[in-house]
Amino acid sequence: MQTNFLSQQFNAGSLAENSTACPANATICDGTSCILAEDNFNQTLNVVLSTVLTIMLAMVMFSMGCNVELKNFLGHLRRPWGIFVGFLCQFGIMPLTAFLLSLAFNILPIQAVVVLIMGCCPGGTASNVIAYWVDGDMDLSISMTTCSTLLAMGMMPLCLLIYTKMWTDSSAIVLPYDSIGISLVALIVPISFGMFVNHKWPKKAKIILKIGSILGAVLIVIIAVVGGILYKGSWVITPKLWIIGTIFPAAGYTLGFVLARVAGLSWHRCRTVSLETGMQNTQLCSTIVQLSFTPEQLELMFTFPLIYSIFQLAFALLILGGYRLYRRHHVKTKTDVEKTAQKEDSKSSAIINGGFVSDEMK
Repeated sequence: MQTNFLSQQFNAGSLAENSTACPANATICDGTSCILAEDNFNQTLNVVLSTVLTIMLAMVMFSMGCNVELKNFLGHLRRPWGIFVGFLCQFGIMPLTAFLLSLAFNILPIQAVVVLIMGCCPGGTASNVIAYWVDGDMDLSISMTTCSTLLAMGMMPLCLLIYTKMWTDSSAIVLPYDSIGISLVALIVPISFGMFVNHKWPKKAKIILKIGSILGAVLIVIIAVVGGILYKGSWVITPKLWIIGTIFPAAGYTLGFVLARVAGLSWHRCRTVSLETGMQNTQLCSTIVQLSFTPEQLELMFTFPLIYSIFQLAFALLILGGYRLYRRHHVKTKTDVEKTAQKEDSKSSAIINGGFVSDEMK
């Protein structure tokens, strides 16, 4: 499955920068990061937690759908300026940033490939939860997540073909279209039910939304902790990947916000685009990595998705904390927030960018 060029990169000399003792029961160890043998506990825990997390995720997406109005959601699809800006961020900025970071830090080819896979992944569902907490545009957030997941079926192969040429043949990377399809269904079905509840019983929908937003915050923390438990093998990776894992999500948040603002989107939609850009589907990245590479190759980069998820969550929490602090000191009432958002929407809806209407009235 892998090219000879890639295989030639994994000699003892290229591993010299990592030096740590490995446990006696490590299945892979060459003086660097090690992977422990799978045990029954890990397998059972993986199945149980995957089932629980899937159910919780469906409940969270259902509650997020309770904050979406069908007319506003369809409005974004009919006049998709916000979605188009998000598309440029997701499949333009992120893959390019991954490519430039890989070149700048001169990492091993196999490590560059996993960074690029992360950059080419669609947005993750955690962005919808954080977008709610920062008073983002939930209609835009969910439409962006849905569209990026759908478009990933075509854009991921294209981006990987363009950016991985200098390191490997893109045909060596296995894209799990079934996993992408499952992610899409897991988004659309519960969100559709939530939108229906919001249409029929708006008061009950508000209660469900509050409960679901708290559950979503708990779910994000659980996923981060579970990732550490399931990857409990003794591993130490090159500091370069830690640095990239720190810079990459921060760059995504920042560049997404800047591009959205340049495109004329209102402040609350800029926050939304920023979160959708920086928060990647790290579970999908892990799946692609495990399907595409041998265990010997995995030792060099299999923890990068976990590193990225840790820092994307850390920066998201910083954004949330900063916004809440700003709102406490500068925004007095909820009515003021709504009036400000309406005023911004009125201004931005009059701006035409390249044939697209930059915003629409909510």
